[in-house]
Amino acid sequence: MEGLRVEAETSRRVREAMVAAPRERFLPPVVRHLAPVDRPVGIGFDATNSQPSTVARMLELLDARPGHRVLDVGAGSGWTTAILEALGAAAVGVEIVPELVDFANANLEAQGADARVRQATPGLLGLPDEGPWDRILVSADFGRMPDALVAQLAEGGRMVAPIVGLMQVVDLRDGSPHVRTDRGRYAFVPLQG
Repeated sequence: MEGLRVEAETSRRVREAMVAAPRERFLPPVVRHLAPVDRPVGIGFDATNSQPSTVARMLELLDARPGHRVLDVGAGSGWTTAILEALGAAAVGVEIVPELVDFANANLEAQGADARVRQATPGLLGLPDEGPWDRILVSADFGRMPDALVAQLAEGGRMVAPIVGLMQVVDLRDGSPHVRTDRGRYAFVPLQG
């Protein structure tokens, strides 16, 4: 399967944003030495900090731009939330594990980011009362299309989410979701709701 097309300018912007938010700042001290390795790194509480090549691909597909309101679902350590802010987006993370919410916010504060990660409500996906969102990044696998998140997209909005190991790009046009699948297989922790 061939990958979905991404503009060279988008790839450049993502690379620069990832440099502006170094991964090591968002890892627990005991595993910071693994920051340059292109693999997932455990951050505790059955959560991982995704491998950089996967994060880069997801962000390229998401194509977050300055002024976009972006919801970062499964924000973990806050790394992707910081990268989204570096891309110029108004990013809000949401995370179910209270200890990770605290860890992410401490990391974001140390980074000098304005973005913050909020505590997710058990049984509720995303932040529906604060939508609609221009972009939604999902960093955990729900096992099926997360319709509750699709419903939080603004018209013309986009969600990128791993679903049963496949990276899905969902664009909302004329009130209907249009789904495309990128190349490759991905392994993510399950999305807790």
